[in-house]
Amino acid sequence: MTLRTPICDLFDIEVPIFLAGMGQVAFADLCAAVSEAGGFGTLGMAGSSKDAIRDEMRRVRQKTDKPFGVDLLAALPEQVLEAIDIIIDEGASAFIAGLGVPGPVIERCHRKNVKVMVVCGKVEHARRAEEAGCDGVVAQGTEAGGHTGRIATMALVPQTVDAVTIPVLAAGSIVDGRGIAAALAFGAQGVWMGTRFIATDEARAAHAFKDKIIASDGADTTITRCYSGKPMRVVTNPFVEEWERDPSRIKPFPQQLVDSASAGVMAYAHDAHTDAERTCMPAGQGIGGIADIVPVRELMARLLAETDQVLGRLGRLASA
Repeated sequence: MTLRTPICDLFDIEVPIFLAGMGQVAFADLCAAVSEAGGFGTLGMAGSSKDAIRDEMRRVRQKTDKPFGVDLLAALPEQVLEAIDIIIDEGASAFIAGLGVPGPVIERCHRKNVKVMVVCGKVEHARRAEEAGCDGVVAQGTEAGGHTGRIATMALVPQTVDAVTIPVLAAGSIVDGRGIAAALAFGAQGVWMGTRFIATDEARAAHAFKDKIIASDGADTTITRCYSGKPMRVVTNPFVEEWERDPSRIKPFPQQLVDSASAGVMAYAHDAHTDAERTCMPAGQGIGGIADIVPVRELMARLLAETDQVLGRLGRLASA
């Protein structure tokens, strides 16, 4: 199946499946594999040093000549300002920001033909991104893993599509072709997919994290501020439950994040440091629909086949 929407031409990709820029997980192997399979790979570099960003981007380039992007948090503006020239100079075709609109760097990116997108949890955030000159937005529902908002994907995506003229990607518990077809039905031009890609061979995630993804269901996640100071959907564990008994102890972002890193509970990319009872494991409610760990190329082929089947079935229903 060839699944092509206008955003494919904008980003010079074959299919409108974008890898979410998951910190510690979406590194060179995963990013390059998604791009090589026809989608858009994104490096999740939040919290990484300038040298680490440069090195990881060069690793991507060793593996693919296809377009890819880099994701940072606008809520950490110092890192964005320090890293943006590296992102541009090392060949990213897009910069994606979470937790805010990266106003100070949008024009700089556009001067070098680097597109800018923002992950949004509210319609007003999407409007703000368009007004600032962004090329697209990700409408991410509360079902999504990692930092997330309070509005459900089914409500947020069509409202965002109606509110802006720039392309919209849908995010939040999209793990198969049914989710992709639903996103298209809502008016999105593609999907921003995270949790499903954790359960791939190429993802830079601890085995305990991957195993937790395929063993859990949609009721096994919690939105908590205990890891970063901002609302984050994670796999529920005793550490989260203890903090949630008295959330008044949680410090604001980014101090809580600093404290969590010092406590050793943010290392979910390394087997030796990942304790399933304590470690942060960002994941969306879609984990209940993930049953295996597969190579990216196999997953991408499966997603396209499933989408084709769903769209075909809907077409037959409409013509009946």
